[in-house]
Amino acid sequence: MIHWSPAIRSYHPSNSITLETMNPFSAAIMTDMNIPQLDATTFEALARSRLLAAPPPLDEPHTPGDDDLNPGSARPRTGLRHAAVLVPVIARSPLTVLLTARTEHLPAHAGQIAFPGGKVESHDSGPLAAALRETREEIALDKTFIEPVGFLPPYRTGTGYVITPTVGLVRPGFELTADPAEVAAVFEVPFAFLMNEANHQIYSRVVSGIERHFYAMPYGEHYIWGVTAGIIRTLYRRLFAT
Repeated sequence: MIHWSPAIRSYHPSNSITLETMNPFSAAIMTDMNIPQLDATTFEALARSRLLAAPPPLDEPHTPGDDDLNPGSARPRTGLRHAAVLVPVIARSPLTVLLTARTEHLPAHAGQIAFPGGKVESHDSGPLAAALRETREEIALDKTFIEPVGFLPPYRTGTGYVITPTVGLVRPGFELTADPAEVAAVFEVPFAFLMNEANHQIYSRVVSGIERHFYAMPYGEHYIWGVTAGIIRTLYRRLFAT
């Protein structure tokens, strides 16, 4: 049996280091399953052995994406845009994963839960550099706290993005300041909760008359779904699926 702390660390642009409490038991948290409990050293060894050591090619034909739960849906083939995100695993005891809530006024994906990241610019040396730059810009997490431990396969979205996720082990002791233009809140979720397949729920919604299915991992007041949940699902499969 795993006993969860009754609080989640949460940061907001107006007060970047306050600790906000909420009740995680409002989410459908399963504690009777075989949830992996790892310390930072064990996680790093596992990640380095099972994740990709270098960013993979963007044109690999069999990569995860929004269409995983929607067989028969066509992937965009032209006009693809390259983006990069950081999957920050915080070396706490127990491990946590840092996520952001996007502001409500953004033109795309407003209010959604996301990893730090964004478009790979021409001046970026690659997806790792882009992910670290975006993380610094969005939440002021300096790269000196981040140890990259591997990459996930590119994730393709139905809107034409190809996203390269970098998984990083983050040393505690950082102070965050969220960019209020992009980030409404920053919070942490237990790594074991996200890596428990029992919490990988499948939902659907009708878009343009077509029912679309997607992963969601509701946790307390935070509804983690879509691309972010799909990347978390990919991390779970790389680390723990047999």
